[in-house]
Amino acid sequence: MRARDGGDRDPASLVLSGQDGFATWQADLYRAFHRHPELGNQEVGTAATVDRLLTGFGFDVREKIGTTGVVGILKNGDGPTVLMRADMDALPMAEETGLPYASTDTAADDAGNTVPVAHACGHDVHVASLLGAARLLAAERAAWSGTFVALFQPAEELADGAHRMVESGLAGLIPKPDVALAQHVLAFPAGRVGTRNGAILSSADSLRITVYGRGSHGSMPQLSVDPVVLASMIVIRLQQIVSREVPPGEFAVLTVGRISSGSKSNIISDHAVLELNIRTFNRDTRELVLNAIKRIVTGECLASGSPKDPEFELYDHYPLTENDPGATARVSSAFREYFGDQAFTIDRQSASEDFSEIPDALGVPYTYWGIGGADPQLYAKAEAAGTVLTDIPGNHSPKFAPVITPTLQTGTAAIVVAACAWLGRTPGA
Repeated sequence: MRARDGGDRDPASLVLSGQDGFATWQADLYRAFHRHPELGNQEVGTAATVDRLLTGFGFDVREKIGTTGVVGILKNGDGPTVLMRADMDALPMAEETGLPYASTDTAADDAGNTVPVAHACGHDVHVASLLGAARLLAAERAAWSGTFVALFQPAEELADGAHRMVESGLAGLIPKPDVALAQHVLAFPAGRVGTRNGAILSSADSLRITVYGRGSHGSMPQLSVDPVVLASMIVIRLQQIVSREVPPGEFAVLTVGRISSGSKSNIISDHAVLELNIRTFNRDTRELVLNAIKRIVTGECLASGSPKDPEFELYDHYPLTENDPGATARVSSAFREYFGDQAFTIDRQSASEDFSEIPDALGVPYTYWGIGGADPQLYAKAEAAGTVLTDIPGNHSPKFAPVITPTLQTGTAAIVVAACAWLGRTPGA
């Protein structure tokens, strides 16, 4: 990365001038978060560390927003208010990175089951980067003017963390932002920063479907309406929605992630449960897919002689993340000036987020960008061999592990540069 032209008159560069001095502190902080991850709405230890550090930096801190949400407010004279969000939660999965600071922690999930826990999505990078940016902004107040709001959100992986913070009265706890910002570490080369105008992350819906049959002994299938056969026919028909009903060129993903029925090989159950995940970038396409699913399921139940109508339960909804044109242009320009050719236009991502619920509830524009976390040399080697998809672990992989350097430096710099696009001022002006 490089500083923008203008030397000591560039606010972002002034703020970032102290970044090298705490590289070891930030790396150790990141390792601690990575080693001890916490599930959604259980981020008690992470939140306590965030609270302690923000307070030490001079922020006015609000805690336990929603469940474990933390907000730090740093007022520094007149000017705009910028909100920057980092999510804190980890995933219920075992880590397989082999790192010396790999997680071996377990926790009880919402169902009371003991599960392994790992930061396999990079939220530890987000927390450490925002804390680094908060420290720098607090230390170099002469370089900028306005209010910086550091928001640490729980339970992004559960799709309810942002909602809970909003419902807990977030709007009354912070000054209204002029813009909201967020970032995510992704599996492209560390040091790069990607922005995109408009839709950047898909909306996502999880749909639970229960279909009903008539139970019987496995030796007497003629007395049954077999829900396993019914569910199988539904799965086959659902594959035609994207290929035959969604217009060519329009994005949609429909995945049947779970089918459950019965308890024993010689018992035909009386029901089956299917769980689906739907991803779209267009609200009309979303409605098309959901309506087609209901039509197909209902039709197959009728064709199979199902004795009861199917039941549909829509849950874990993630909204479309659609970047504001003005805010995105402002951040993209600042990134190009600071990061040079490491700043680029990122492709749309089929992953999903709940971040947009916060700026939407506050009525403010937002922009969301990606930072790289993969070892640049390993990525270049895999790219040359055409093996990026197999050799570079992506988010939610048990082997996902962003390299500390330069990922943390880039994540921290991106926050400062983006914030200073609103907060920056010429010293002495």
